Amino acid sequence: MAVTTDRRTTDEHAPSPPARLSLTPGTASGLLDGAWWPRSRDLSRELPALAERLDHSWGRVTRVTVNPAFWPVIPRKVPVGGHTVHVGWFTNEQDPHKLLLFSYAADRLDLLIIPPETDPAAAARLMSAATTPGSLLTASRLMEDERAADDATQSRDREEEWETEGGTAPPPAGNPTGPPRSAQGL
Repeated sequence: MAVTTDRRTTDEHAPSPPARLSLTPGTASGLLDGAWWPRSRDLSRELPALAERLDHSWGRVTRVTVNPAFWPVIPRKVPVGGHTVHVGWFTNEQDPHKLLLFSYAADRLDLLIIPPETDPAAAARLMSAATTPGSLLTASRLMEDERAADDATQSRDREEEWETEGGTAPPPAGNPTGPPRSAQGL
């Protein structure tokens, strides 16, 4: 996907609803510090709500980095409650399913990005998995595991539908139409 950099810094968007965010409790170390489920793929609209939520509990967010694989436009700067958050991107160095947030006060948070179009039940499972203390699963591995579970569920659902959709029953064992042709007329 081509990366488009948006150099505008004016706030052209209406305020977005509060960020859907789940953080790992306490200071347990793992590969992820939580999960974020944005409502769209518009970073200019989604990042202010996320940064504002974290500014009060974690420390002022100063910088964010993403992998551009799933973001059509990446703004260079995003205004957030009286300050500016700088946004950067890395293609090969950063997991495409991870967002890195930086702060002067608390260093760094690594968050799983749950795609906006994700089913709410799947998003809840991913948020729970990403906030499990001491988890050693990467963001991409969590997404792969969820896709595999979803594929298995869909396969079971298709099989159940096939078994229960009706139709004719298979013929009974043996030949239901009578004796073989060679035995007829003897």
